[in-house]
Amino acid sequence: MTYYVLIAFCVIILLAYIFDITAKYTRVPGVILLIATGMFINYLSSSFHIGIPDMSGLLPIMGTLGLILIVLEGSLDLAIRRDKSRLIIGSVSSAILLFAVMVGVFTYVAVHFLQYDLRASLLNIIPFAIISSAVAIPSAAGLTPENREFVTYESSISDIIGILAFDFILLSSGSLGTGVLRFIAELILTFIVSVLFSGGLAILLHKISHHVKYVIIMTVIILVYALAKLVHLPSLLVVLIFGLVMNNNVLFKNAFSAKWINFDEFNTDLGAFKNIVFELTFIIRCFFFILFGFYTRLSDLLNPSNLMIAAAITVSIFIFRALFFRIVLRLPLNPLLYFAPRGLITILLFFSIPSILLLPFINVGIVTQVIFLTILMMTFGNMIFSRDRTDQAPETQLRR
Repeated sequence: MTYYVLIAFCVIILLAYIFDITAKYTRVPGVILLIATGMFINYLSSSFHIGIPDMSGLLPIMGTLGLILIVLEGSLDLAIRRDKSRLIIGSVSSAILLFAVMVGVFTYVAVHFLQYDLRASLLNIIPFAIISSAVAIPSAAGLTPENREFVTYESSISDIIGILAFDFILLSSGSLGTGVLRFIAELILTFIVSVLFSGGLAILLHKISHHVKYVIIMTVIILVYALAKLVHLPSLLVVLIFGLVMNNNVLFKNAFSAKWINFDEFNTDLGAFKNIVFELTFIIRCFFFILFGFYTRLSDLLNPSNLMIAAAITVSIFIFRALFFRIVLRLPLNPLLYFAPRGLITILLFFSIPSILLLPFINVGIVTQVIFLTILMMTFGNMIFSRDRTDQAPETQLRR
């Protein structure tokens, strides 16, 4: 039995690697192929009565690890330079404003027309308003560097804003004013702690002479994320800032920091650390989406009563996005319009909603359908608009 499990693990990783390579040519995101593989494995196990242990409990654990690693991987590739300021402002404003518009419109409908509770409506709508960095970032590999950075910034900030808003609504008690002030204070505290933490880890990465050091750094990052989550701080912000500080260490290069860090050696260590992060991310992402596919029921995807609601949510996502890109950012719609997939965060937050606060028309089937529809839209955009046909990069457009 042991060897069969080892063979299965190896085959899954090799398949994921093949999907990753072929995605650049077929324009079909590896994520959708991984989910389909998981569904196929489920079909085979049912058809041939193969006993597979219940691993559904691993989904939230692997999802959280995947989220940490994917945001870290994305932030380790982001360069902060003055000439990129408009790109950064555009992508961040897109993440925040589109999130606010979608949550605001759907909450208004749920509260004023359908007569549902405000808090329950917000908790049910927020998961659908978040772009999944776990899906968007790896799927943007075939885009131009500028478009890839736009997707990374937008999806990472969308994750962070969505989690912050969800936790704020879920844990809020007392007056709204007090809650907002506490929320702002937590943001400021987290930012300060994140910068100090990042500086300390950067020195640690450089100073550790033991041959085992990259795993220790990763362990500390995950530990701090978990501790911050337990005290209801925006823990994903810690990960994002750490990656940004590490990759943009030249901004901190001065006479004082040079006494502590040899920046040439540090960047060599950073290169090795990036490789470790990229490969760990690949493995965790691979098994998460295969597990998600394995536990996705085909009946949920084909349920017609849910499909109308899922289609309405999906259409709204892309209408809001198209209007924002055209009117506010004045960007070409292709290909960035299509990079608004829902995924890992949507799943994790949906399962965090207390059962008493779930709206009667929202269920796991609708969540699954919205995820698949938005990923299919992204696949459509990827397949039609190749890298060579990509319109002007957002950075160039935003200079206008």
